[in-house]
Amino acid sequence: MYKPAEKAAWKGRTDVQDGALGYRWHHVLELLDLSRDFPDGEDGIAFLGFCCDEGVRRNQGRVGAAGAPAAIRTALASLADHLPEHLQLYGCGDVYCSSQKMEEAQVQLSRKVQQLLNRGYRPILLGGGHETAYGHFLGIKAALPATKKLGIIALDAHFDLRSYSPQSNSGSPFLQIADDLKSANQPFHFLCLGVQEAANTRRLFQTVSEVGATFVLADDLQHGLNQEVKETIQAFLAEVDAVYLSIDVGVFAAAFAPGVSAPEALGIAPYVGLDLLKEIMPSQKVISLDVVELNPSLDVDNQTARLAASLIYHAIKLWG
Repeated sequence: MYKPAEKAAWKGRTDVQDGALGYRWHHVLELLDLSRDFPDGEDGIAFLGFCCDEGVRRNQGRVGAAGAPAAIRTALASLADHLPEHLQLYGCGDVYCSSQKMEEAQVQLSRKVQQLLNRGYRPILLGGGHETAYGHFLGIKAALPATKKLGIIALDAHFDLRSYSPQSNSGSPFLQIADDLKSANQPFHFLCLGVQEAANTRRLFQTVSEVGATFVLADDLQHGLNQEVKETIQAFLAEVDAVYLSIDVGVFAAAFAPGVSAPEALGIAPYVGLDLLKEIMPSQKVISLDVVELNPSLDVDNQTARLAASLIYHAIKLWG
C-alpha cells in the first residue's frame, strides 16, 4: 500500500525572527504524490519511506523498523537549509507492508523507485529493515539501461547474503540480487564496508567468495580510511557505471547507534562513515541510496535517527 506524503509529517522548528535565513528543511521541502502524474525531477532529492520490518521478523530480529521512516523524517525536518539553490527536496510518502505481505510491498516499492528514476529524481529510501534493498534494487534494475553496469555498495556489519529458502528476509536481499543478475547473465558487483567477522558465519564468507563480492572488515576501518581501503573503493567505482548505496545504521558502534535490531559493540564510528561517503559520493555515480535498519522502539533520545539524518544531510551535500 502506498500513502502520499502529508505536510504534517514534515514539521520542525521555525525561527520567525530570522526570515528566509532561518529556513530549515521542512520550510523548503515540497510534497510529491507518486500515485498521480508528477513533473520531471531535474536531479531533485526524493524521500520515500518503506514501512516494513517483516523481513526482520523472518530473520529472527527485533521488530520495530517499520517506524523508521517517520523517525528519520522528524530528524531531517529541522536540519538547517544550506543546500545549493538548484537542489530541491521532495517528500514522497510511504510504501507500507500490510498483513506480512513483504514481497508485494517490495514490488510496490520497486515501481515507485522506477518512477522516480525515470523522471530524473534521485531517490533516498528511508527504511525499514534491509529487505528494503531488494525492492529498491528491482526499481533501479527496471530503470537502468541494460548497457549500464550497476555496482552496489553497502555500509553494513553483515553481508546480508543469507539463503532465502524457504522465505526471503532482511538478511537475504543481496543474495537475491546476485541470483537475479546471474539469471539475467549480468555481473554482480557488490562491495560491503564495515563487516564484522564475528557476526558472519563461515558459510556467509563462503557465499561472498562464490558470488565474487568484495568487503572491508570493520577492524580495518577503526582508524579511518587507509590507502588500501581507499584504493579498494576507487577500484570498485572504476568497474561500474552506476552505484546503489545502502547504509545499514547497524554498521555503527552501539554507543552511537543503539536503535537497531542487531547492535554492534565494536562497530565503526560516525566520522568513519562520513569519510566513506566522502570517498564514494564525489564519484558522481551514485544514483540512489537508502538508510535502513533503524528501530525507533530501541533508540535512545532519538540518537540513531539523528545519526541517520546527519548521514543523509552529508550525502546530499556531497552529491551536489
